[in-house]
Amino acid sequence: MIGIVLVGASTAGVWALVAGLDDSVDVYAVRETATPGMRLHADDLALESARLGGSVDHYLTPSELPEQGLVVTRTVGAGELVPDSAVDTVDRAGLATVVVPGRGPLPSGLTVGSAVDVWAAAEIEQGGYEPPAVLVADAQVAAVQEPEGMVASGSGIAVELLIPRERVAALLQALASGDAIDLVPARAGSD
Repeated sequence: MIGIVLVGASTAGVWALVAGLDDSVDVYAVRETATPGMRLHADDLALESARLGGSVDHYLTPSELPEQGLVVTRTVGAGELVPDSAVDTVDRAGLATVVVPGRGPLPSGLTVGSAVDVWAAAEIEQGGYEPPAVLVADAQVAAVQEPEGMVASGSGIAVELLIPRERVAALLQALASGDAIDLVPARAGSD
């Protein structure tokens, strides 16, 4: 009887010690890549237990998520813990969404959250084009729309881009004019 009590007390003591040393905290991670302007709700997030030490104040916890959700201010990759600096209660991004149809195959590795430069060349007489120029720098890919069904209309793949609102008119003008538009992966750190 004494042995059973000692084993039980020892087990309870070890459990209490381990539980007391566990400094993990529940924080949110995004299920799928979230881009600027997107509103995150609890069902877009997964609860992860992480040991962050003093850094816990820098990540989104369940107590910090309002019922109306939060707006993403910078891209957060799928599975990434959500930093407090990547979300806000209001949309301050000043971005708009524009769909750009693809003229051919897209660059390899182009995924949601990728940064691209939008190049455009105006068509001139006899089927020629003016020299291309960057129309929008560092646009972010919000979605890649693939044709659906057996008979897809249009030229195929289209890319939904997040661009600064002040560049929307120029891009829509280029699209309406039939300019040649291509997406080129943006170099990291380019301006």
